[in-house]
Amino acid sequence: MELQIARQIIDTLAQGIHPVTGEAMPEDSPYNAPPVIRALHAISRALEGAVATPAAAPEPARRRAPPPNAGKAWTGQEDAALETAFDAGIPLKQVAQELGRTPFAVEQRLVKLGKIEAPAGGGRYGASAAKN
Repeated sequence: MELQIARQIIDTLAQGIHPVTGEAMPEDSPYNAPPVIRALHAISRALEGAVATPAAAPEPARRRAPPPNAGKAWTGQEDAALETAFDAGIPLKQVAQELGRTPFAVEQRLVKLGKIEAPAGGGRYGASAAKN
């Protein structure tokens, strides 16, 4: 049901009128009780804002785009550039950015190339990688 239609029904009930038949509600109807009438008016006012400004669909959480080379096979040229940058002491985050890779991928490639040892416990960004 549309909010605008629901609000019209609430307004009709608040006036003591049956929303389907259009007849006045009997005096002993709960819709004629002052607290119920006040509650119906409060609901109508609350719906007024919702009807005037329809709720926008919630924006999906934005995920950061992966680096351009994420998931791609490493080339010999990239391996050579990685080894040169590592030997020069360039921080892994910077190397990752320049190669279009994630820092984790760079660290794992350095492990595979024998430049660093795998982090203790197999976790990400071990102590040996943090020094570089």
